[in-house]
Amino acid sequence: MKFNPNLCRNESEVESKLFVQYLLPNLGYDASKWHQEVALGSIRLDFLALTSQVFPSVKSSTPTFCVVMEAKHPKQNLDFHVRRLNRYLTKLQVIYGVLSNGKDFRIYKLMGDRINIVFQCQGSEISDKIEKIKDIIGKDRLSNLELSQSIPDNNAIAPLPAPILDVVPTSIPPKMKTIAIYHNKGGVGKTTTVVNLAAALSKKGKRVLVIDLDSQANTTFATGLVKFEDEEFDDIENSNILNVLQSEDFFSIEEVARKSNFCNPSIDVVPAHINLMNAENELNQLDYSRMILAQKLKDVEHKYDVVIIDTPPSLNFYARVALIACDFLIIPSDLKPYANQGLINVKDFIKKVNGFRKQISRNMIEILGVLPNKISTNAKFVQYTLPNRIKKISSKYDLPLMDSIIYDRDDLAKCAEMTQTIGDLEIIDPKSIFEFKADSMSAQEFELLAIEVLEKIGL
Repeated sequence: MKFNPNLCRNESEVESKLFVQYLLPNLGYDASKWHQEVALGSIRLDFLALTSQVFPSVKSSTPTFCVVMEAKHPKQNLDFHVRRLNRYLTKLQVIYGVLSNGKDFRIYKLMGDRINIVFQCQGSEISDKIEKIKDIIGKDRLSNLELSQSIPDNNAIAPLPAPILDVVPTSIPPKMKTIAIYHNKGGVGKTTTVVNLAAALSKKGKRVLVIDLDSQANTTFATGLVKFEDEEFDDIENSNILNVLQSEDFFSIEEVARKSNFCNPSIDVVPAHINLMNAENELNQLDYSRMILAQKLKDVEHKYDVVIIDTPPSLNFYARVALIACDFLIIPSDLKPYANQGLINVKDFIKKVNGFRKQISRNMIEILGVLPNKISTNAKFVQYTLPNRIKKISSKYDLPLMDSIIYDRDDLAKCAEMTQTIGDLEIIDPKSIFEFKADSMSAQEFELLAIEVLEKIGL
């Protein structure tokens, strides 16, 4: 039987037709030697092919002769997934990894703390080169390598057998992580980052809460919570983030949060309202107001894995509330001169907030990095100008940089402008980039951002 990549129209068919029906049997792995959807600690693997029933462990320092196999959609560029595979192999100390979207087939090998590609071919060539593939990651080949590595020294003490599974304690759930998305310069794609990062994290199985702390309520609109055409029917006015901040005893996060179906799985959103604009002076005079969001978030630590706070593009009270409540900070920036100059104000603002956090025994804000955002896709700009702008962030402003880059693409604007017709009305019905075009470059960029964020916050 030959493998035909043209029969793979989605990720599920790559899994079934390439890995299950063709590759694993031809490499000598029967049903008892491979496992699908394997969970090892916080790592989730598509396939794991074993030479024995000894599973790799995130606690192991000894390389394991087995193969991690990851399937991708036929339209996805595998380059976007090398970083994740590198994390899997280095964390688990697994020697080999396979990446394929059906059309492109790659084998990577762990060498020290990084992976290198050792074999690559087109999907149409897999059948012709199966013996070569077998000579690298076939079961018999890896069994022999494992045996040669484990021949005992007669004078050595036999090691204890490795655990079959990496058991993760279930009694202590991971701590909820709160991330503020902040820059005091407007127009840098803050809202787009908030909503699509939330969608990407949700797709990775995380329970996500988004809090809109900007009186412009862009995130509230972008997550599809504004369904009314006339202010008479405004159902957000009396239950939004302002109510949360005004009351110590009432309007809990759980009570005010609304389910948003702009992505699947859905997320929860605490909406904002234009009334925030008129309440800042009043809130500033309340002794408890700066801390109330942080306090009320403690009540939902059991319900969410990640909280993302959208902030106003200013140095105002609401931005301060967000930075007091967060654990981590992402600073989106288009890297243009005014946005860069604004980083000086951002650093000064963070310093002042950290001073207050120290007084109340909260840890300093951990800056995940400046996120290059709304970046032009012009080839010459990307080749010549962008590297210089990126370099300036660390050299001139002494701020860390995110590895991910979000480019300015039409798809991101279009998914936020989607509508639906109800009777004679055309209602705004925005969707995440994953619902709008899952195989787009923008979707891949946000998936990579989600992977990077989860790594950095320890989830």
